[in-house]
Amino acid sequence: MYDGVIQDLIDELGQLPGIGPKSAQRIAFHLLDADPEDVRRFAATLLEVKAKVHFCSTCGNVTVDTECRVCADPRRDLSVICVVEESKDVVAIERTREFRGRYHVLGGAISPIAGIGPDQLRIKELLQRLQDGVVTEVIIATDPNLEGEATATYLIRMLTPLGLRVSKLASGLPVGGDLEYADELTLGRAFEGRTTIGNAITRA
Repeated sequence: MYDGVIQDLIDELGQLPGIGPKSAQRIAFHLLDADPEDVRRFAATLLEVKAKVHFCSTCGNVTVDTECRVCADPRRDLSVICVVEESKDVVAIERTREFRGRYHVLGGAISPIAGIGPDQLRIKELLQRLQDGVVTEVIIATDPNLEGEATATYLIRMLTPLGLRVSKLASGLPVGGDLEYADELTLGRAFEGRTTIGNAITRA
């Protein structure tokens, strides 16, 4: 244990995802050794991000504007929506240059252990986006792990009766992994070979 604010800093850094006690200690001492101006700039950036960044009013992606750059791009295909768990998954898919539709960010995945159910995700907003009949296909691109599969299964059950083509990324993604860590080639092939779960039917 260190004295006072040093330990406070280590404790705060240790709450970040993927940062253990030793990593938190290394980062803390790196900040202590850094130039004061660099630390001030870093702190100012953190405050600016919290003040300016919010969620896209359409898809839930992070943005500094009312809509994210994907939703604001008139060249995107309005008939296809790719459903992902987090904004970082949007970045991973955009790197492949295989998808030209729009996204819907759920804000997580169904996880009973963590107390996250469908009502805590942006599923209701997704269903609202589908009401105007413009969207003809929904691609489910949740992570290939237990929570992601549970979320995909729930979405398939909700979407199939709507008369849409519902598809899921093809196999090839590592089971138990996160979409953001998949390389561009693997993710691109998963899009090309996506599997149709529900066939579109004529709407009344």
